[in-house]
Amino acid sequence: MQNKFIQMRFNHVSGYFISIIIALFSMVAATAVGSVSLPFLQVIKVVLHHIFDIHFHKPVSAMNENIVWLIRLPRVLLAFLVGASLSLAGCAMQGLLKNPLADPYTLGVSSGASVGAVFVIYSGLTVPFLGEFTLPVISIIAGTLTIFLILGLTRLVNRGMSIEIMILAGIITSSFLSSFLSLMIALSDKDLKNIMNWLMGSVAMKGWSYSALLIPFLVIGWLILLFNRVELNILSVGEEHAHYLGLSIKQRKLIILLASTCLTGAAVAVSGTVGFVGLVIPHMMRLIWGPDYRHLMFLSFINGGSFLVLADLASRTMIAPTELPVGVITSFIGAPVFAIILIYQRRKRRV
Repeated sequence: MQNKFIQMRFNHVSGYFISIIIALFSMVAATAVGSVSLPFLQVIKVVLHHIFDIHFHKPVSAMNENIVWLIRLPRVLLAFLVGASLSLAGCAMQGLLKNPLADPYTLGVSSGASVGAVFVIYSGLTVPFLGEFTLPVISIIAGTLTIFLILGLTRLVNRGMSIEIMILAGIITSSFLSSFLSLMIALSDKDLKNIMNWLMGSVAMKGWSYSALLIPFLVIGWLILLFNRVELNILSVGEEHAHYLGLSIKQRKLIILLASTCLTGAAVAVSGTVGFVGLVIPHMMRLIWGPDYRHLMFLSFINGGSFLVLADLASRTMIAPTELPVGVITSFIGAPVFAIILIYQRRKRRV
């Protein structure tokens, strides 16, 4: 028993180590690769100089320093934070609903958050006491209202929380909300291409300020889920087991859903709709490292960030100099994985 426990801890420690190495490598590589390729060492020098005020004998040229610090690194950091937020939200939703098909995109939460974000962006709304945080706050509120609407539709059909019915309710709600998006696009006098790129997901041409908008809500959502990691383990086993242990099921479900919506709404506000990150990454981490949410949440968080950084790198280099929206890349990967998981789930139930 003791040897098994040591082996499990070793596996999780190795998982942390491998995930952190992949994250660091992907961020440095994504910062170095582009229309002007830079050596990895120069990227590291610029980061160390700006963060720790370290000076080197052979400094990086001013042009390369600006490319790294003002253009590429803000984009890479934003991609990492968005991917981490969506993956963490998907991880929590899958544990809560006990099904690997759940994520903010398939459940329609991203669509609701998109409506809120697009309304703020293209109406120019600014709430005085919120200032720049009007965008993520309205997006989170819209996402929260959407999840309550989906839950209401699900309960009208079935008193339980059937994941299939929830996904159908999410599809219905997303279709309904798309009409509002289409209306705002039709009434907008701005460049339609930029609007569509945002809706398909993009982290291009966004500076440090967008990461600053996301980080507070990422921290709030992360801390709430962190304090509920044991409860997620209990709920993933079954509600009956949670009831016997004295867990307030409805209250915990609401808290976890709100935390997940907070993460999703803030991510959508700064990047648009990026699908399937919250579906693919938590499911893969569960297959590789196991279902313990005390470790699964961190592994999903960091690997979700790495995944979107690499997806964004592919989006701007595949057909350079033209850039693809990063949401196109994630959908290319995520849609087939979603279909495979769905088929596997159906066959598993028939056996």
